Order: sequence, then C-alpha cells, then structure tokens
Amino acid sequence: MNHLTVKNFGKPDEHVDLSGHGHRDMVMLDGMPIELAEFESGWRWSTDVKPMAGTDTCQVHHLGYCLEGHLRVHMDDGTDQDIHAGDAFEIPAGHDAEVVGGGKVVLLDFGKAFDNR
Repeated sequence: MNHLTVKNFGKPDEHVDLSGHGHRDMVMLDGMPIELAEFESGWRWSTDVKPMAGTDTCQVHHLGYCLEGHLRVHMDDGTDQDIHAGDAFEIPAGHDAEVVGGGKVVLLDFGKAFDNR
C-alpha cells in the first residue's frame, strides 16, 4: 500500500561529517537514499573523503542538482567539468571533486537511488 511520507534534513536518517570541511545528510524514502551535501571552502574529495572511502577516487555514481556554489569535478580519464548553482548533473564513478572559490557548495544527490538501473 502506498502512503505519504515526509522527511526533513534537519533530522536525517544518517549524518556523516567530512573531516570538518562539510557534511552529508541522508533521508530514506521508499528505500531510496536522498542526500543533501554541504562542502565548505577548501573541501576536496581526495583530501576529505578518500581516507574514509579507501579508494583513490570516488567510485559512486551521482545524479543530482547543485543548489549553491561552484564544484569542479576531475574525471579519471583527465576531463574536468565545472558544476554551478542551478545545474543538474550526472557524475560517473571514477572522479575527484573540489570546491572552487571562497563559498560553500550545496548539492542534492539522488544518484545512489539509480545505482541498479
């Protein structure tokens, strides 16, 4: 039976601190994770997440929307792409990323919901 569900990122199902340069909050809806990520100025995946992930680059496929800021993604194949507020994005596994400029980056990430497509 379908039912109405509302969750708030102020009370996430999971909270992960990213070495003091940001955090990820996740809520589960119908068994699917939705993440709200905030990365502070100076955040870089290879510095702040790599030690927790245990891989050289991020191996998660991301599908999302940038609410605020400027993120630069560095793919394993050598290509770079900038993501700005207002951009929808798909980032395949095998990348590094960093905040560009002095502000923070805020993203909604639906990618893990589509890992098995």
